[in-house]
Amino acid sequence: MNQLEQLYQRLVSSGPTGFFETLLFTLLVPLSVLYGSLMWIRSQLYRAQLFRVTSASIPIISVGNLAVGGTGKTPFVDYLLDYFSVRGIRPAVVSRGYGGSFSGRIAVVCAGEGALMQPEQCGDEPYLLAQKHPGVQVLIAPRRRDAIRRLDETGNVDLIILDDAFQHLSVARDLNIVLLDAVRPFGNGYPLPAGLLREFPAALQRADLLVMTRAEKVESYPDRFTLPTVACRHHLSRTLRTLTGETTELDCLVNKRGVAFAGIANPQAFFNGLLTEGLQLYEQVAFADHVSYSDREFERLSALEDRADYFMTTEKDAVKLAGLPLNKPCYIVSLQLEFLQDDALKEKLDEICHEVKHGVE
Repeated sequence: MNQLEQLYQRLVSSGPTGFFETLLFTLLVPLSVLYGSLMWIRSQLYRAQLFRVTSASIPIISVGNLAVGGTGKTPFVDYLLDYFSVRGIRPAVVSRGYGGSFSGRIAVVCAGEGALMQPEQCGDEPYLLAQKHPGVQVLIAPRRRDAIRRLDETGNVDLIILDDAFQHLSVARDLNIVLLDAVRPFGNGYPLPAGLLREFPAALQRADLLVMTRAEKVESYPDRFTLPTVACRHHLSRTLRTLTGETTELDCLVNKRGVAFAGIANPQAFFNGLLTEGLQLYEQVAFADHVSYSDREFERLSALEDRADYFMTTEKDAVKLAGLPLNKPCYIVSLQLEFLQDDALKEKLDEICHEVKHGVE
């Protein structure tokens, strides 16, 4: 992450400090109002049915958020895939493939027998889901309705999960789930570019269910949350694996010196989680979100190897680390999703299950 990116992240997260930052922020605010207004007008045009909306004969679940950045969508989609699969329901995932090089109409990341593409082609999240759920169909498409039509026509899936699709209004959905950070659900309150919101908070009226992440860090939510709401937290898996497949326990690394690196939306949250577990990190390396690891990144990590006992990274980064030239072990940390309260979620998901089974019967 370069200095300009760091400045912007600090500006929209913590607010301006000093004359230059205040001036820059002041210039960004009108652009935010304009952007937020355009997004509101767009949503109203869809609501008035002036734009075409695609629907399917099978249920569609949308998982998205109101802000840019990491709120834990991938672990949540991972949870949904497990939830439906163990109940004998065949889910599929449709994503835009953000961060990947694919520019065609539709690509099959996984046809139910493991990943068929590389993360550089399809994006980190679709590849990771295909890797963790090799029996699930995962498709990417710049126009997601194209992939939805294909899945709907084949008839070999029971429902579709749309990844990162709250703002993708051209597709009708049966369940609209939005993930929010419980600590700062609206950031500084501004849409892009003065803030991190993709839309004004009023857009939550379209949602059917809110999932509050990092809920263990707050005592209550704002009064405006009148929608069904569930609470969850993400914690690090106690068992780690290396890029070569060996496993170890997190506690075994407490007295060793490590280097943590990540190219995700919120790398500091990852680093803080490791520090909370008592790990000694003498270096924290934050790369750009969805970084494509090249010789430049590998050289930066290699330069730290002499002072490290181990390296540590995320699952999303690990899928892009083939050929990492390190002699020290590189451990992969997975996030575990734990619900503190999930009655409303299970009620909604069970309604979808009933709809699927009723249609099959």
